[in-house]
Amino acid sequence: MHPLDLFKYCPKCGSTHFGIHNGKSKKCSDCGFTYYFNPSAATVAFILNENDELLVCRRGKEPAKGTLDLSGGFLDMYETGEEGVAREVKEETGLDVVKATYLFSLPNTYLYSGFLVHTLDLFFLCRVKSTKKIEAKDDVSDSFWIPLNQIHPEEFGLDSVREGITRFIQRHQNK
Repeated sequence: MHPLDLFKYCPKCGSTHFGIHNGKSKKCSDCGFTYYFNPSAATVAFILNENDELLVCRRGKEPAKGTLDLSGGFLDMYETGEEGVAREVKEETGLDVVKATYLFSLPNTYLYSGFLVHTLDLFFLCRVKSTKKIEAKDDVSDSFWIPLNQIHPEEFGLDSVREGITRFIQRHQNK
């Protein structure tokens, strides 16, 4: 099912005359409003400690509950990627990001409450104030450090994070 099939009413006027306009939008024949289905922005944090170990989280909720992940999440309205990744890291690990450097982005899908959300995941290398006291909070059930040479991308539950981990490790090895 195409994600636009879930939208039955025009979000502007409430009309049921809200039909497919093209492969990425619907248009209301009553008020003329066109709704484009665009991805939601999300962030992912690569955090290394002084021993070149990566901070890894275990997902506490679906999707992919129990699998490995990196700290991150959806951006809030009026928030930059750097602000969003810092907020998510604080909410999930208790760590304070002092610098977030954009690395790359990857498209992804994320099943949320039975709705498949298309995302654009923004990956950042984050430096934190201290790596000593990590907590597992919010939707994270555990947080811990893993040496980069012991990371196995297939243990990560989300597609974009698996691909991101692979890219990050390759870049890090080529330094």
